[in-house]
Amino acid sequence: VSDALRARVAAAVAELGYVPNRAARSLATARSNVIVVLVPSLSNAVFTAVLAGIEDALQADGYQILIGNTKYSDAEEEKLLNIYLQSQPAGILLSGLTHSPKVTQLLAAARLPVVSMMDLSTAPEQYAVGFSQYQAGYTMTRYLIDKGRRRIGFMGAQLDERTLKRAEGYRQAMREAGLADPALETMVADPSTIALGAELLGRMLAVTPDLDAIFCCNDDLAHGAIYQCQRRGIAVPGKLAICGFNDLPASAWMNPSVTTIATPRYKVGYEAASLLRAIIHGDTPAQSRIDLGFMLMARESA
Repeated sequence: VSDALRARVAAAVAELGYVPNRAARSLATARSNVIVVLVPSLSNAVFTAVLAGIEDALQADGYQILIGNTKYSDAEEEKLLNIYLQSQPAGILLSGLTHSPKVTQLLAAARLPVVSMMDLSTAPEQYAVGFSQYQAGYTMTRYLIDKGRRRIGFMGAQLDERTLKRAEGYRQAMREAGLADPALETMVADPSTIALGAELLGRMLAVTPDLDAIFCCNDDLAHGAIYQCQRRGIAVPGKLAICGFNDLPASAWMNPSVTTIATPRYKVGYEAASLLRAIIHGDTPAQSRIDLGFMLMARESA
């Protein structure tokens, strides 16, 4: 339209307070500019960084992000997906690779582009951006073994699929070194917190007092374990090495600073959203599996 007509329309919009009806637009086009993003937690710093990456990747194209918190629950994920699919989204970003049969059925019926985050799929038809949780768990355990530690415990919480893969990487490294012992593992379904890390440290030492290292599945558990060691007068790392996972901001500033696995959380969100955007636009991605890797941060605690 001409500049003059555009100006008249803009003036009318301002005078009337007109807001476009996106629902009506979706009915006309059978698609909206909504991207559904399902994450297991909105309080966990891991996923807030992922969301920041998604937002930065999509904001230039005017996409609206519809965020759902599954709370690590299959039932909640099913409920949210049922509701959000009514918005006729352009695409979906999911955390993890494994979902309930109902979610798998909903996704298949929707026929929308889907990209999984935080892990790597071996299925060529499944788009995924992340890193190997299994390999990260193996690498941390191997590091402790190479440092001379032999009674290495694994402290696991939440028990989502990513934690379980880290645990399996731990077990594989321990088996290869001839050090495997189920008594060294403490796994609980409770949410991962600093308080839980402190509690579980006491529980682990009560069962296996000869522990010389603990690999915690999250940094907040490691923080709690270190605080508990300080209360008990247990030298870290002299008596007991403690490692974490995810490299949360506080880990570099703890005393002692925490040895951990740094994960590319922001980049996972950014690259996953960029991949989804390309698929929506009809581009053929060069690869369906984007491995962003991880980094072992060797610090003072181990």
